[in-house]
Amino acid sequence: MQVLPGTMERNKYLANRLREVYLSGTWIANTNYMHQLQQTDWQLALRKLGDHNSIAALTFHINYYLEGILAVTRGEPLSIRDIYSFDMPELQSEVDWQQRIATLQHNAETLAAKIDAMTDAELDAPFVKEQYGTWYRNLEGLIEHGYYHLGQIALIRKLLVAL
Repeated sequence: MQVLPGTMERNKYLANRLREVYLSGTWIANTNYMHQLQQTDWQLALRKLGDHNSIAALTFHINYYLEGILAVTRGEPLSIRDIYSFDMPELQSEVDWQQRIATLQHNAETLAAKIDAMTDAELDAPFVKEQYGTWYRNLEGLIEHGYYHLGQIALIRKLLVAL
């Protein structure tokens, strides 16, 4: 069992960390996805620096994993594959971009609520297959993956705005 700072229950700890990176936190990165994305218009989101991913592509990518894990929480099979995680439908307008942001926000809120309701036994249970580790480990990995790409988005945005 993972030892946590203070006396916070593991489910609350994970749910809070997920909310921090996606929705409203500023503790580790001094920003979050909603802060970065809501101040980015669709044209900036689509711009690329060299061969790096666009903000729109990174947003799609990170949400791809949120949706995949959410499906498993509903009892659906794990159907996401890394190879498809950047197969982003093209954005045609600001409306499309705002919908992508809203979907990410909704999925993060929904997953955080599901994590809040998880028991220690559920967190310690295998995630889909024994070889994939526990739910806790996978949720922690999802959060860390989120921070990794949040840093990319913040840096790309800063560089694009400066051009």
